[in-house]
Amino acid sequence: MHSVKQYQEFITDYLQSQQLGRQPENLYEPIQYILGLGGKRIRPVLTLMATEIFDTDYKKALPAALAVEVFHNFSLIHDDIMDDAPLRRGHETVHEKWNLNTGILSGDAMLILAYQYFEQYEPSVFRDLAKLFSKTALEVCEGQQWDVDFENRDDVTIAEYLKMIEYKTAVLVAAAMKMGAIIAETSEQNANLIYEFGCNLGIAFQLQDDYLDAFGNPETFGKQVGGDIIENKKTHLYLKALAFASDTTREQLLHLFSIQPRDNTDKIASVKAIFEETGAAKATQEAIADYTQRAFDTLDQLHIGADKIAILRAFGQNLMGRNV
Repeated sequence: MHSVKQYQEFITDYLQSQQLGRQPENLYEPIQYILGLGGKRIRPVLTLMATEIFDTDYKKALPAALAVEVFHNFSLIHDDIMDDAPLRRGHETVHEKWNLNTGILSGDAMLILAYQYFEQYEPSVFRDLAKLFSKTALEVCEGQQWDVDFENRDDVTIAEYLKMIEYKTAVLVAAAMKMGAIIAETSEQNANLIYEFGCNLGIAFQLQDDYLDAFGNPETFGKQVGGDIIENKKTHLYLKALAFASDTTREQLLHLFSIQPRDNTDKIASVKAIFEETGAAKATQEAIADYTQRAFDTLDQLHIGADKIAILRAFGQNLMGRNV
């Protein structure tokens, strides 16, 4: 087994070995650009880690890991277009640096490139990887559409929100891990359990992201605290607050989420106070703990050594060990 840092280096080295500098330049240069912006590369790391968890050399998983990373970055290019976002990881977004049409086309090419990386596997492994990847890619699109739809709906339920974050975020984490299991050709039970572990951990991570967006430490969170409140996003905190609030507090919250003042300081403070007073903050922390525990419970069912289970548990604890 290797450390997360080592896996990140293996992925970076493998990415740099790929010949992406093709023609036309304006199609491939944006692809190299977005992939070169870095990030934690958690999803491909999980593919390499899962492969080694099931006693197979990580090198065998490098093409699949890169497919996951290419797909994830394709989704970021298109997400940034939909959000009209100017920055990604502190740099200009692809559609801002080039133009809208280039962003769309380069993103499309990345989706196709992701599939091509699976062609390096034996037919039976290729079939299982491609089948999982197609299912996951469609679910990510469904999750994104639900997220867009929720912006204009006032009747979003907690169950719908959890399904949205499962599809938009968690299924790719889960699939990245299951790909490692498929490449290692472990049992179907192990493959499904590692998927379940990744999915529950992915949901917990996104719920924690929602929580930290409101209550995180600005110096360590890495994003603007209160961003979801400014954008009037219907997060788990917001939906729980609506469910728990008195009629008066509910009206106050609905009003706060209908305005966009120039200075959001008072709005953020008022909404956070409602989140705490109604018990929504506590309920969200409980949901984070619940999904984290669900993830850890699946580990005990895996047919692997105790040392491997300890590695996965430590990874999960480290991932969820942000400043809540």
